[in-house]
Amino acid sequence: MALGPRLDLRQSQSLVMTPQLQQAIKLLQLSSLELSSFIDQELERNPLLEREDADRPIETVAAEPRADANDLPVLDAAPPEPPILDGMTAATATEGMDIDVDNVFNNDSAADSVGMEGYGQWSGNGSGGRHDFEDGESSLDQVSAGEISLRDHLVAQINVDITLPGDRLIAFHLIEMLDGAGYLIGDLDDLAIRLGCAPARIEAVLTRVQGLDPVGVFARSLKECLALQLAERNRLDPAMAAMLDHLDLLARRDLSGLMKVCGVDAEDLAEMIAEIKVLDPKPALRFDHIVAPLVIPDVLMRRAQDGGWLVELNSDTLPRVLVNTRYYTKIAASARTKDDKTYISERFQSANWLVKSLHQRATTILKVATELVRQQDAFFRLGVSHLRPLVLRDIATAISMHESTVSRVTSNKYIATPRGIFEMKYFFTQSINSADGGDAHSAEAVRHRIKGLIDAEGKDVLSDERIVEILKAESIDIARRTVAKYREAMNIASSVQRRREKSLGM
Repeated sequence: MALGPRLDLRQSQSLVMTPQLQQAIKLLQLSSLELSSFIDQELERNPLLEREDADRPIETVAAEPRADANDLPVLDAAPPEPPILDGMTAATATEGMDIDVDNVFNNDSAADSVGMEGYGQWSGNGSGGRHDFEDGESSLDQVSAGEISLRDHLVAQINVDITLPGDRLIAFHLIEMLDGAGYLIGDLDDLAIRLGCAPARIEAVLTRVQGLDPVGVFARSLKECLALQLAERNRLDPAMAAMLDHLDLLARRDLSGLMKVCGVDAEDLAEMIAEIKVLDPKPALRFDHIVAPLVIPDVLMRRAQDGGWLVELNSDTLPRVLVNTRYYTKIAASARTKDDKTYISERFQSANWLVKSLHQRATTILKVATELVRQQDAFFRLGVSHLRPLVLRDIATAISMHESTVSRVTSNKYIATPRGIFEMKYFFTQSINSADGGDAHSAEAVRHRIKGLIDAEGKDVLSDERIVEILKAESIDIARRTVAKYREAMNIASSVQRRREKSLGM
């Protein structure tokens, strides 16, 4: 058989991930904060994009429990026209008001550059804050009250209690060795070498600063922190010291072992544990408060007058960007070289695709959220015990989308409901079969039921086997090991430990 070259024509199908498609997929899974950062970068990169800050009401979608999933309205994301003030200028704004124009604060005043001894120097453009008070920013409710830090609190006490300059310097170095919880980290011997003093002097200063407020700060371990607080309360007796030496037994709730090492009975041990509970294991956390970032919901829902639900996008999380076609027409007409024309054309196409992708993202989020509300209607009406099992496939099939798209939409997205703010992923739970062949139960609802049974138990502590029997009587087919797994995930002690705690009144 002779070998030779030849030409063949073949047809095949393949999915090509274009840059535009990759961008659309990336935008779909971004959270509101990540999307805002991405838009800021695009505004800096693309001169044809501009931000549109005018507010407009967002169209709402009625989510009826029995509505057809294919009858979802499309969100109209057309940008509104910015409002224009009718003839209002800086000169006419003060007409009719009893205001002396000469008394209006002027940021260009010479007082901005006058140095004041002991108070620093004012600067009209410095980092010390704005001085023009424009746009109503002079209101007092926008001035946050300053909170004293742990360092300032300790420095103020050291300046009063420690008079020797050398000891005060050592105390200041000890402050710099504190961690976020108020514990002393680092080696004191290294500090003695660095400062050129005896280790005994370091220990003496440490003993003095350990008596400062808050009590327990400058401790080198949890045992020492609790001991300092107990000594300040005059409760550091030998039995309590023995308990502090065996905190591992307390963590394991080994009450019999604690009674043995402390030499006390059950009643005294219960009182000692109660005293330990009121102590602060991290005394520095009351200072330097870290404010947790607020969760901004992407979707809002509320009850409609006809008994259904209204679902809408949160306008605060929607980026508003426009393509400046007027500027594009101007610079496109003035372009001369081929590279300039190519660059302008690419920027124009990129801007149009970004606006289109943002509109598609908003529409997809609204569509998925609407179907999610329909599927979990019983939860919003009756509570977590009626949360039904749900997987991504259920939503994807109802709205004719792929499961990966639904997964991207529900990642890092939050919905504000009458029962609180939830991440959309919260509503997707595993199913637990029914004992009588009925509808399956949600795993989250079963965990909620287990917690409710344990919280309501009296002197008769429910074992895992007893909880299984109760759940099976409620048509929930669950194994004992599953009950134990859910109980441990909720940080609930076993029946043996709960029985011991109740016998001691804990």
